[in-house]
Amino acid sequence: MLLVLFKKFLGKNESHGKNEPQASSLEVTIHQIQNGDLRLRNQFIADYQPYVAKVTSRFCKRFIDPARDDEFSIALAAFNEAINQYSSVMGRSFLGFAETVIRRRLIDFIRKEQRFKGQIPYSSFDQEDDEDNLMNPIEVHQAIEAYEKQKGLEERRSEIIDFNRCLSDFDISFSELTDASPKHDDSRQMLFGIGRTLAQDSELMRTLLTKRQLPIKELLEQVQVSRKTLERNRKYIIAIALIFNGPYPYLRDYLHIRDEES
Repeated sequence: MLLVLFKKFLGKNESHGKNEPQASSLEVTIHQIQNGDLRLRNQFIADYQPYVAKVTSRFCKRFIDPARDDEFSIALAAFNEAINQYSSVMGRSFLGFAETVIRRRLIDFIRKEQRFKGQIPYSSFDQEDDEDNLMNPIEVHQAIEAYEKQKGLEERRSEIIDFNRCLSDFDISFSELTDASPKHDDSRQMLFGIGRTLAQDSELMRTLLTKRQLPIKELLEQVQVSRKTLERNRKYIIAIALIFNGPYPYLRDYLHIRDEES
């Protein structure tokens, strides 16, 4: 069970694209293009094709192939439209404005294609904020949900990376924990209880963390199991105690481990 969790949340960090230029430099470029610099326009659009593809993929919730998908062509035309319409007096960054235009054109395209026939388009819910900027409460809510989900995923991944590093100090690997995991729920709950007992005893945890070994003799005085049980499940008990003792709320939640105060 532990290994399934680790595989689920461990993964390569997504690579990030090149740093975006400062807003002031973008505004100067947009102004030059709007004054008729066709060569600069073509170069600017070419440079930002990856950005357009990223926005389109995020909107469509799937990978967009610039060479094959109509959505990319629609988005690229919208990006060019945003160049024509943008003004710094809007009080918004160009890229933020461009993304809004791209999303609107994609919504219109989807409506025409009747992919979501019978549904009300998101643009119907547009509202103006205190600064007369258009906002869509549905899209804002979805953006917040997506952010929180990604944030939670990164925090889980960070927990497991740290937990893996902690396990390595005891020469324990994830695969060993899988092999050591009890097959029956009652046995697993018993080991959870032993791990909790170990974690809640500061002296026992000090011994575990300093000597890197399970204090079997001392632990036998507090739990109603045999020495053989402790020795056979040593690695699993250590792992559970480390989860209880460490800053691992997501791991505790996944394993349905709760502090008594919770």
